[in-house]
Amino acid sequence: MPKPLLTVWYNTRCPVCDAGISHQKRRLVEAIKAGHVEFRDINFEPQALSVFGASLEDIRRRLHATDAEGRLLVGADVAIAVWRITPGEGWLATLLGNPIALPLARFAYDRFADLLYAWNRREGRW
Repeated sequence: MPKPLLTVWYNTRCPVCDAGISHQKRRLVEAIKAGHVEFRDINFEPQALSVFGASLEDIRRRLHATDAEGRLLVGADVAIAVWRITPGEGWLATLLGNPIALPLARFAYDRFADLLYAWNRREGRW
């Protein structure tokens, strides 16, 4: 099978993250079957992105992905890449991924991710 166009690493122990990825998986069934996108639980492969210097905690804090060229995407950039390939959600990628909105999207994503990470740690979801 060819290398996926996008491999998304996420934390299934976070109920919000898991629900969001489950939603995307349902929207991307055909792309998953075709091998174009793959979703992987970092808890089963905690060292998977260590070659990029990304720790298990980094990935638990923010979505990470690798694209077909082997580049690492983090946070809002992952969400935008997923929306770009999700039927009916390309407009989100266009809206939030443009040069003007992208810095704000990254900032908002990072602040939300920080709050979510703190909540999950407080709830003992590691």
